[in-house]
Amino acid sequence: MGGFGGADGLARYLRDEQIDVLIDATHPYAGIISVNAAYAAERTGVPLLALRRPPWTKVAGDTWIEVASVEEAVDVLGKAPRRVFLALGRKELAPFAGAPWHHYLVRSVDPVDPPLAVPHALYVTGRGPFGEADDCALLEEHHIEIVVAKNSGGTATYGKIAAARALGLPVVMLRRPVLPQVPAVETVEDAVVWLDHALTP
Repeated sequence: MGGFGGADGLARYLRDEQIDVLIDATHPYAGIISVNAAYAAERTGVPLLALRRPPWTKVAGDTWIEVASVEEAVDVLGKAPRRVFLALGRKELAPFAGAPWHHYLVRSVDPVDPPLAVPHALYVTGRGPFGEADDCALLEEHHIEIVVAKNSGGTATYGKIAAARALGLPVVMLRRPVLPQVPAVETVEDAVVWLDHALTP
């Protein structure tokens, strides 16, 4: 964990610590560190594997509006006040201050500090997994009309997507960033198999 001082710093760390292999197991939206890892691995000759869980895919009943950026998500919400559930990282929230007429319910792992500079915002903290029933109750309690989320994949935070489907709510889905083309697997088990082969003399 850590920034390592950018791509060159990571390359230096790999050399100094005599690292044998590098596994990029960062979040699907942590694009910068994935780019740095690919650069450092190429520069040092250290074998690299990315652990990338597959994204969610739409199923019957889903209404997704896919966007390329948080700023685009803000635009999609429109000019009429809406009750919005924001399920993004804290660092992605700032653009919503540009649309202060909405009522926001923000869920994050850690408290949002400073809070959004808007008149109507409530905050809940928690770490998944979040189940469909609990997320349905949360969305109904706060009369949510639209959900804004990242396509994180996996099961831990899928509850909000299933809940939106059950309640007939649209989801503004932030597309994943384009990541470097490197060898990749979808599960920890597959990463361990790769690691066994990578470390075989």
